[in-house]
Parts: sequence; structure tokens; C-alpha cells
Amino acid sequence: MQIGDFKIQEVIFGHFRLDGGCMFGSVPKNLWSKSIPADEENCIHLACRSLLIDAADRRFLVDVGMGEKWNDKQRQIYGITNTTKEQWGFDPASITDVILTHLHFDHAGGITSPSSDGGIALSFPQATIHLQRANWDHALNPTPKDRASYLIDNIKPLAQAKLVLYEGTHEIAPGLRVHRVDGHTKGQQWIEVASSDERLFFATDLIPTAHHVPLAYHMGYDVCAETLLSEKASFLERAHHENAWVCFQHDVKTCVARVLLNERGQYQAHNGREKL
Repeated sequence: MQIGDFKIQEVIFGHFRLDGGCMFGSVPKNLWSKSIPADEENCIHLACRSLLIDAADRRFLVDVGMGEKWNDKQRQIYGITNTTKEQWGFDPASITDVILTHLHFDHAGGITSPSSDGGIALSFPQATIHLQRANWDHALNPTPKDRASYLIDNIKPLAQAKLVLYEGTHEIAPGLRVHRVDGHTKGQQWIEVASSDERLFFATDLIPTAHHVPLAYHMGYDVCAETLLSEKASFLERAHHENAWVCFQHDVKTCVARVLLNERGQYQAHNGREKL
């Protein structure tokens, strides 16, 4: 996808699974399972989709997948299957900037890797890393609800990285902005890529799949449903008004779609595409 001076590609770092009930919160299974079936352990299949954005002399990577720091038991629980570096389609050394939507393990796990000496090293040591300050602070002292999602091996090494922390909406490069939202976890940021006539919104866990576009469909993992629903309503209204493409980070089948209102006045994904 080309938006202005930005060339955008999707990167699939791998797949994993999470409990379907947790992924849809208060929405009953006899509704959500009509469009996304669960396995025998009530888990649904999810993607680790990221964006590779080329602009002039900078190359941005938005989120970095789950990484390789998992033992066999963890891989079985989460059904983790990662793609190889050869399948990524880019040279990790070419990345100048990494934008992390937040530091949950399925978004930031790949920011560090096992090193040859048995330790943990930064995967993109030359890259500037962009993050909301509120998420950095929260990851260092998470609540009991989301402590299991913030893993120390993904967070502690970032203190040695070229880390840039933001306070809310910020334009990283002309036409490339981050916007803070707090309903899923404190200090999450979604990504906007814009030109004069086209827009792409990377929704991250505000709307993890195309199945979550209806306003009432949100995750049990969200720390504050009331906040998230307000943020989601504003996001959907803007996406609809601006006819933006919305990219779904965890949807296995739908990469991007427009957002339209149906005959009942409810938001839904429309004209979805499997790839950018």
C-alpha cells in the first residue's frame, strides 16, 4: 500500500492463540463463534501482524511479534508458531525506528532476543524505539490484572535502548502519528499514516480483529471497558468519516478494511482485504 510518500507492507511475525471468551469479554460464545470458531480448548487462532513503513531515509517497524524467548510449555499453551527471519522480507539491520504500540508480550516480545552468551539482547540495537511514557511507567509497575502480559525480559533491556517517550498524540514524521488510548492498557498508542487523500489506521488492541468492529465487542483483557468503549467509538467515527483503511493486528484472515455503518446504525468492517 502506498500512502503519500509512505510505502507500507504487512509483516506476519507468527501466530498464537488465546481463550475465545477472554477475547470477546461479555459477548456470549454463541454469537462470536459464528464468525471465528474456537478450538477444542476454547481458544481462537490469532496473528502477530506488524507494519513495515518506508519513508525517505527512515524505515519504521510497528510492533515486533512475540519473539523467541519461550519454553516448550509456553509455546504449547499459547500455540506459538513464529516465522523465520528469512520470511520477514526485510533486513533487521535496516530498521531505523521501532514503534511499539504497548509492551504486552504479543506486541513487544520480539524487541529482545536470546544472545550467544545465554543472555538477552536488543533485537534492533541501532533503532530508535518510540513508546508512550505512560506505558513504559506502567510496564515497570503493572497491576495484578495485566502483570502476566508485561514480561521483564522484554522491558528491562529497553533502558539501554534509544528510547523516545511521548505524552499523547505525537507526529513522529510528517504524516505519521501516534495517538494514546488507555482502555486496553495504560498508555497504548494506535498509529495513523496519512496523506492528503488516503489514511491507514493501525488499531492495535483497541480493535484486535475485524470481528471486534461492532462497538460492544471488546476483550475481557481490557483494563477499563468504559474507557475503551469511549475511545473505540471516537476511533470508529473518525475512521468512518475519513474513509480510512483500518488494519487489524490479530486477525488471521483480514488485514485491512473500511468501516461502514449498516442499516441498523452499527459499525462493521467492509471490503476487507487479506493483504495490504
